[in-house]
Amino acid sequence: MAIRRETINVWERRAPLAPRHVRKLVKNGIKDYAQCGAVIQEDISEASLVIGVKTVPIDQLMPDKTYAFFSHTIKAQKDNMPLLDAILEKNIRLIDYEKMVDDKGQRVVAFGKYAGVSGMINILHGLGLRLLALGHHTPFLHIGPSHNYTNTEMARRAVRDAGYEIALGRLPKSIGPLTFIFTGSGNVSQGAQEVFQEFPFEYIEPEHLPNVAKHGSTSKLYACVVSRDSHFVRKDGGKFNAEEFELDPSKFLSVFSHKIAPYASVIVHGIYWDPSAPRLLTIPDAKTLLRHDESPWLPSTPGCPQLPHRLLAICDISADPGGSIEFMQECTTIDSPFCLYDADHNINTESFAGDGVLICSIDNMPAQIPKEATDFFGSLLLPYIEDMIISDAVKPMDDYQSSPIVKNAVIASNGKLTEPFEYITELRKKSQSSKKAKKLVPGQMRVLVLGAGYVSAPAVEYLTRDSNVHVTVASQYKRDLDELESMCSKADLILMDVMRNTEELTKMVADSDVVVSLLPYVLHPEIAKLCIELKTNMVTASYVSPAMRALHDSAVEAGITIMNEVGVDPGIDHMLAMECFDEVKHAGGKINSFISWCGGLPAPENSNSPLRYKFSWSPGGVLLNCLSGAKYLENNRIVEIPGGGTLLDKTQELNFMPGFNIEGFPNRDSTVYGSEYGIESAKTILRGTIRYKGFCDIVKGLMKLGLLNSEPVVELHPNGPEKTWKAYMCGVFGKSHDLFGDTLKDLVFEQVGRSEQRLQAIEQLGLLEEELIDMKGTPVATLSNFLSKKLNYGPGERDLILMHHNIGVQWADGSEEERHVGLVVYGDAKGHSAMSRTVGLPTGIATKMILEGEIQKKGVQIPLSHNMYSPILSRLKQEGINPTEEILIKRR
Repeated sequence: MAIRRETINVWERRAPLAPRHVRKLVKNGIKDYAQCGAVIQEDISEASLVIGVKTVPIDQLMPDKTYAFFSHTIKAQKDNMPLLDAILEKNIRLIDYEKMVDDKGQRVVAFGKYAGVSGMINILHGLGLRLLALGHHTPFLHIGPSHNYTNTEMARRAVRDAGYEIALGRLPKSIGPLTFIFTGSGNVSQGAQEVFQEFPFEYIEPEHLPNVAKHGSTSKLYACVVSRDSHFVRKDGGKFNAEEFELDPSKFLSVFSHKIAPYASVIVHGIYWDPSAPRLLTIPDAKTLLRHDESPWLPSTPGCPQLPHRLLAICDISADPGGSIEFMQECTTIDSPFCLYDADHNINTESFAGDGVLICSIDNMPAQIPKEATDFFGSLLLPYIEDMIISDAVKPMDDYQSSPIVKNAVIASNGKLTEPFEYITELRKKSQSSKKAKKLVPGQMRVLVLGAGYVSAPAVEYLTRDSNVHVTVASQYKRDLDELESMCSKADLILMDVMRNTEELTKMVADSDVVVSLLPYVLHPEIAKLCIELKTNMVTASYVSPAMRALHDSAVEAGITIMNEVGVDPGIDHMLAMECFDEVKHAGGKINSFISWCGGLPAPENSNSPLRYKFSWSPGGVLLNCLSGAKYLENNRIVEIPGGGTLLDKTQELNFMPGFNIEGFPNRDSTVYGSEYGIESAKTILRGTIRYKGFCDIVKGLMKLGLLNSEPVVELHPNGPEKTWKAYMCGVFGKSHDLFGDTLKDLVFEQVGRSEQRLQAIEQLGLLEEELIDMKGTPVATLSNFLSKKLNYGPGERDLILMHHNIGVQWADGSEEERHVGLVVYGDAKGHSAMSRTVGLPTGIATKMILEGEIQKKGVQIPLSHNMYSPILSRLKQEGINPTEEILIKRR
């Protein structure tokens, strides 16, 4: 037998057996390995059994040997699959300590207790530094990292000293009662609790956490041991059943994130996580736990700095990246033991100051106390050495007559996986067939963007900043792709009609992690059906149509997210509103009224167009929206406006931004947002569209001429004879095409209601000129096509987004205020319009959040929850999209 020197890093000083264990093996009573009869040499090739602690470098694996170590392969961990392949290829018999279990499934060989001891010492050390960075001097500051102590008794003495200070009341009142949550009751948890018990402490049950978090003492610490039945519940509402959980953990969900974690100061986590089991904390959970709110669980001490949130630190001793605590994506190290993870998915390893929760997740925690850890582990391993040493890796596994505990821990033998571990092959197959295995570059995430029109460039540019994201854009318009290529050279561009080339589209969707549909909104449900079939996430900036909403249950069943309404309107308007609503409700107020206006316009210097408008969006959508009906709530009375153009008679003059000459009209059904936004208390709810003054009146003139008719007319058939606008307008009045110009003007003047403004606009648009029409079948489609060229933005011209929320608030004492949330965005120097930036950027941000697991809610979604809208708004600010807020106090 050979004991291999650990070479994984300079800190790894553990061994599987201590000198006293070797002494028993060679029956000699001296102090170190050499003196107790072991041979110290570099060449260990003569050994048939090689034991160690951590993984062995592939190039140092010797064929036809039996190895025993922690291989970290039993979950088909991607990083260790090359190691497993080498073990199979070299005919190595691998015994994994992690799978040495008794007849009850309990591990018999583990460093668990000392992982808990070391982890607890480290997180206490980190807690002292974190609280100091937040402005609080505490007794924890005098506890060092565990490797600073010769032995654990010295570390415990430092903890006892800190506990004495706490008992004397020297823990600042400004940090409030400190609650430590220990998950599980195994060796890891017990080791951590042994250290914790050096403090003045009190154990409490989970149901007492809310009361203790608010009213507990600061002269002691509180501990809560959370067992599985404390937070796992059946998805169907039934109670926890341990046997059923062991058979199929996927039938359960965890309520840890909202029943336990909100009251935790420190979480000490060290339990095994099965990939089919629910996580304790997800990435979206972190956004809720790490909110900068005036939480009722945080003390407010005059003259003392306020903690950003209650959860201060997590010690993830399980060290399972992306596992039970999902946002712990990478283990820390003994050299750099801590990182700060904030609600915006950022990780800071350089400082203890700033936003976030402190995380310590060292994957070789017991290496910091190597002598005691080795002695403990070796005592557990020693009884099984004789069973290991009789192994002959060259002989068949059936000939290996060892105890079941050792034999059942053999993962590989004779060039293949043993029967109990054949499932690893299936896990690998699933991984290889998943989308992540189809990347152009290993580990790369793939996004398919459908459409390369007005708003695609900012979305594509945002996504391609990350080298781990590969973007493919498909469009049927070469001109759009050429323009996009000049702005976003990192994306792959494909010229194709996606709705006709269904076979290629299906392949592209299957190969993608997220599909971003920037196609016309009527096509979104068809794309969504394909995404559901292929289990691919989807993002659109458009409203949720009834057809899209009907796909919710299917999307949930498929396990995908279909995120909608992440543009500007709808999108940013939702998010700014919800940010205000949530803040008011959290502070005990309620919403009395909500009036929101939004519009995309030419910048004032470019606004002198016949329509008072230019198109950075679909002209057809803009015009047809004017013919829609609307519905809103005004002083508890529902107001309904029928379609057909009546909407244009409800135009209001808007004065909230006096520097702009603007008007507005109601948009769609505003009443649904009472429940969508959770503002059922509001007596007035109105969402409207902003235009420059004169727009609505001119559009009414176009409507009176029948130019907004969406029914096909023979005169505009695409294959009909050529026709000029003058000839078509003459036909509208049943006159010949050679009608005298002034006579035609007189007819138009009468038809549009004797309005000089309307007539002048129609003349300026060229609708009475001898210009050939590009006929599109219907008047509105033909006019839209014409206006898209006539009223587009020229070189150097820019557009503008205006948004304004007027929110009425009532507080518990009866006082009232108005909150004005505004947003003004101009097109930028890069050539991105304001419309494309405010639609494309939030679309790109939401897509990235889905890719990285920040958005996990399944089904048809819109960004109304805090953990969706908050990071999007935060990242939009980094892109220069900054809203303003003004609060006006009303007199009683």
